[in-house]
Amino acid sequence: MEPQPSPKTTALAADLIAAVEDAIAPAAPVVPMATSYRDTTPEPVIGDALPVAQPGRPPMSQKATDASVVMLAGGAGVLMAGTGAGVALWALAGVDPLTLGLAVGAPVAVVAALARLVRRAGQAAQQAAPVTHHHHYAGPVRQTHSHQTTQARGMFARSTTDARH
Repeated sequence: MEPQPSPKTTALAADLIAAVEDAIAPAAPVVPMATSYRDTTPEPVIGDALPVAQPGRPPMSQKATDASVVMLAGGAGVLMAGTGAGVALWALAGVDPLTLGLAVGAPVAVVAALARLVRRAGQAAQQAAPVTHHHHYAGPVRQTHSHQTTQARGMFARSTTDARH
C-alpha cells in the first residue's frame, strides 16, 4: 500500500498548481492612468502690493544680466587656466630650474632670431640700389612716376593710403 501525502503537502501542491495557472493565464488589460492634471480653477486676484525681491540674483536690466553672465564665464575661464598652470607647475617642481629655463626659453629665442632675420632681409632688400630702366622713344613722351603706400592698423583695421606723384 502506498503512503498517503500529508495535508500540509497537499496544500503546498495546490498552492503551487494555482501559482502556475495564474502565471500562464492571460493578463487583464491595463487601464491607462492619467499622467498629468490641469488645474482649471481661476487665478487669485492680484492686489496693488509692491513687488518683493525674490531670493537668488537681484532684479536688474537685461544689459546688466548679460554683462554679469559674461563676467561669470570669464571668471570660470580664468579659474580653469590658472588651475592648469598650477598643475603644470606642480608637475614641474622636481625639474632643475636651469633645464626648465632652457626648455622654455629656447623656442622663444629661436622665434625671435628668425623674426629679426626676416626683418633684416626686408630692410636689405629696400636699401638695395634701385633698378635702372632704359626707355627709348621716338616722339613726344609724358612720363609720370607715382608711389603708393597703404597701412592697415588696429583691431578694427583703419587703412590709410599715401599716394605721392
